[in-house]
Amino acid sequence: MIRWLLTIFIALIVFSAALPWLEKLGVGRLPGDFKFTLFGKTIFLPFASTVLLSTLVFVGARLLK
Repeated sequence: MIRWLLTIFIALIVFSAALPWLEKLGVGRLPGDFKFTLFGKTIFLPFASTVLLSTLVFVGARLLK
């Protein structure tokens, strides 16, 4: 369980860093992605996109194995 939480947390950090490039592809606008402004900073929490991308990586890894 801890391993999956750590994996999702790391994927969330990587996804947030790559967001400017991924927004051009349309990723980051799924219904479970939250964007809000707090104290003048825009905070983006891409939960649905992270789960989608993690699933795609998992399936890809299983197919290559």
